Amino acid sequence: MRYDISGTVMQTVSIDLDRGERLFSQTHAMAWMSDGIGMDTHTGGGLFAGLKRAMGGGSLFITEYSAEQAGHIAFAPRFPGKILPVQLAPGQSLICRKETFLCAEASVTLDIALQQRLGAGVFAGEGFILQRVTGPGTVFLDLSGEVVEKTLAPGERLRVHAGHIGIQEPNVSTEIQMVRGFRNVLFGGEGLFLATLTGPGRIWLQSMPILNLAEEIARHLPNGESARGGGNVGAALGGGAAGAAIGGLLGGIFGNE
Repeated sequence: MRYDISGTVMQTVSIDLDRGERLFSQTHAMAWMSDGIGMDTHTGGGLFAGLKRAMGGGSLFITEYSAEQAGHIAFAPRFPGKILPVQLAPGQSLICRKETFLCAEASVTLDIALQQRLGAGVFAGEGFILQRVTGPGTVFLDLSGEVVEKTLAPGERLRVHAGHIGIQEPNVSTEIQMVRGFRNVLFGGEGLFLATLTGPGRIWLQSMPILNLAEEIARHLPNGESARGGGNVGAALGGGAAGAAIGGLLGGIFGNE
């Protein structure tokens, strides 16, 4: 297997496969492929395995691609950002936020990972269930915006707005801390809590959380567009800019009924 990542803001990864080599991805990830690449969409281990992936922000089904003859296939993320190729050793794992997995060799295992601490799951913005990829093999992960990689020493801590956490090694722990200072809480715009990552281990941070992008787009939508059709949906989703944006999108899909 050979691959090439092209592009800057909206990247694609093009992978050359020899006869008999296999890849798998979540649905809606494949961009194009040459003749001779077979497709097989299935639950990837049964209904329960599919449901677990869906709980972790993935798709119920996966699509497996096999090279019936030498050929190539390309995958593209759905948002602007960076594709990270990672070569995993046997048993080596990474913990990823939801929707980070793009595609991988068939030898890689995609599973869910549970937050170890109740507070991290409730307040850190990632939820209780994340994605875990385990080697051996090459996996392609995508993060939003630019990517900053850091290595934390044992006991070293980094306080992070939770939306910027992308990938971390399993031995990096995640806790939450309340923002100090009355004015910081009211006017700082960072919310009540920040996530604290503690080493040792590597972390990959993303510069553009998707929720931030959705809220910024919603700010520039005409009032009629954000409310039309999807206003009730946005209110049901909690209101605010993100709710208006999501409501507007859903309204456009399902109509004004």
